Amino acid sequence: MTKTSSVIQGSAVAICGRALLILGPPGAGKTSLALALIDRGATLIGDDGITLARTGNRVIAAPPPNIAGLLEVRNVGIIKLPTTSAPVALALQLSRDAPRHVEAAKTLMLEGAGVPSLAFFPGDAIQALRAEWALQVHGLAAICQVMDPS
Repeated sequence: MTKTSSVIQGSAVAICGRALLILGPPGAGKTSLALALIDRGATLIGDDGITLARTGNRVIAAPPPNIAGLLEVRNVGIIKLPTTSAPVALALQLSRDAPRHVEAAKTLMLEGAGVPSLAFFPGDAIQALRAEWALQVHGLAAICQVMDPS
């Protein structure tokens, strides 16, 4: 099996073993949303850069080695946080033009695999809670490995 990978600009966190990509132009609030989700229990995958690797039919998000664990908090500086890797379940595209209501997620192609994607309005007070609900409703199902009890 061939394994491909690339680094994309964006942020990502893991929630319940699933990666949530946060994409958008500079200044859109990617880091702010990641930090709010981390405050709610998510784990940082990466900020300002994410390594994506295709393995089988899944895309795995991982921190790029040169910036692993580093997150810039506006008006504070760079902080160091624990990181993880996880299969990508949903991409949020931060945009002030995001529709108020969606019936279904669109598909974003990453490393040749389709991942659900939503346009997502940035910057309101309950953004982290909305992101968690988006992952629950539109994200790919959690892929759990069942351990053999023997």
